[in-house]
Amino acid sequence: MRGAGRALFAAILLVVAGTLNVIYGIAAISNADFYGDTTVYVFGGLETWGWVTLILGLIQLTGGFSLASGNSYGLVVGITGATLGAIVSLLAIGGPNPFWSLGIFALCLIVLHGLVMFGEEQRAARTSAVT
Repeated sequence: MRGAGRALFAAILLVVAGTLNVIYGIAAISNADFYGDTTVYVFGGLETWGWVTLILGLIQLTGGFSLASGNSYGLVVGITGATLGAIVSLLAIGGPNPFWSLGIFALCLIVLHGLVMFGEEQRAARTSAVT
């Protein structure tokens, strides 16, 4: 199937983003020194932000692994996880690491592009063959 390599690349990036979000979520829940004391978070305090990040990371991990195994569940969860990851990273720009948040945002956009365009060549060929 055309675009399978692009979907596998998106799955790998989704697993990387999910792993990073799980690590950062655990660090925020445990009140690690990684996060600044003066930062104001959108979803309450640091611990709440950590739980949001941890849950998002788990969604991204399950979507990435499912997508890598070829399940259509992974496509839906991958698009959802990448969209939520992009939104959360934009909300975190005001935090202690704004450039890291922009990097995660770019990573999520690359994943979204890879997943949305998955199989696009075949859909375009079928549409032009019908007309």
